[in-house]
Amino acid sequence: MSDTPNSACPPLSDADWPESIADLRDGFAGALNVYRTMAHHPALLRAWAPLRQHVVKDSALGTDRSEVVILRAAYRMGSAYEWAHHVSRARALGFDDARIAALRDTPAGEDALIARAVDALFDLRRLPPELEAKLADAIGRPAVIDLIATVGFYSVLGYLLMTYDTPIDADIAAQMARAPL
Repeated sequence: MSDTPNSACPPLSDADWPESIADLRDGFAGALNVYRTMAHHPALLRAWAPLRQHVVKDSALGTDRSEVVILRAAYRMGSAYEWAHHVSRARALGFDDARIAALRDTPAGEDALIARAVDALFDLRRLPPELEAKLADAIGRPAVIDLIATVGFYSVLGYLLMTYDTPIDADIAAQMARAPL
C-alpha cells in the first residue's frame, strides 16, 4: 500500500496491484493515484476504462473545452486533486493562468457559457432548456451530451478522491508548489 496513513483505501502500489487488472497497470491506471485507488475494485476499474477513453480522449468537446468543463467541475466539487491535475493539463494545452483562475470565478466568452452549464448541473442537476439550446447552438448537441457525461464522470472521481483522501501525484504536487494557482 502507499503512504496515505489516514485513508481506508490508499492508492495501491505495484506490489499490491490485482492480477486481474495487471494489463491496466502499465497504462493509464498505473500512472495516477486516482486509478490506483480505484484499483481496490478491479471490476469497476476495468469497466471504467472504455468510458474514460471516450470522456478523456474522444469527447466531442475536444481537449480545450473538456479542460474548461473539468476545471469548473473540480472547483465546484472542491476536489484539490482534480483541480491540481487539470491545472497542469490545461497549462500543457497552452491555457494561461488568468484563464484557469477565471474558471474559479467568472470566466469570459465561451468559457462562461460552459461554466454556467457545469454550475447548472451541480445546482439544478440538469440543464435548463434555454441553456441547453444555447450550448447546442454554440458547441453542438453531441458536445452538450459529452459535457453532461464529463461532469458526471469527474464527479464520481471527485467523490472517490475526497472520500479516500487520495494524495495528489508527486509530479503534479511539485508543479503546483512551483506555480500555485
